[in-house]
Amino acid sequence: MATRLSIPSEEAVRWLAREVLPHEADVRRWLAQSLVAASETDDVIQEAYCRLVDLDDPGRIRSPRAYFFQTARSIVLEQLRRQRVVRFETVTEIDGLNIEWDEPSPERIAAGRKELERVMQIISRLPDRCRRIFEMRRILGLSQREIARRLGVSENVVENEAARGLKAILAALAAEEAPAMTRRKA
Repeated sequence: MATRLSIPSEEAVRWLAREVLPHEADVRRWLAQSLVAASETDDVIQEAYCRLVDLDDPGRIRSPRAYFFQTARSIVLEQLRRQRVVRFETVTEIDGLNIEWDEPSPERIAAGRKELERVMQIISRLPDRCRRIFEMRRILGLSQREIARRLGVSENVVENEAARGLKAILAALAAEEAPAMTRRKA
């Protein structure tokens, strides 16, 4: 493990205590499941704490729990790489554990893009006023009052058109899903 010469700031220590420390038991359980020797678990946890407290701006981390798991995983993999003989089971079991990371997989990104494209096509088929109101309300996040003002219609019209658009989109999605569900059952 690396020797630390810098003294962490009080703010970094408080962040570590507040955002990371509560997850230590979960990381320890995960390490035990990952076939990390019990004698090495403390070293992995300590090294993870050292790395996390040395971060330049830990406040930018959206999910400290996932970051803690990823840091521990990186340390274990570094240790495995340093060893001359690595048991194949250890590496595959670490990779096989289903831990939710902050970063979506390339497959999830591709599926999300495909789904977004599908929804955008459905939105483009809505009647013009309904589509414009739906986009302003749901995509741009404008208030009903602001949309009514911009389009010169009543707030009631905006509310009804937004609801009509949402219903049409949900119905189209359900209609597209129905044949897929039928094929899966067959």
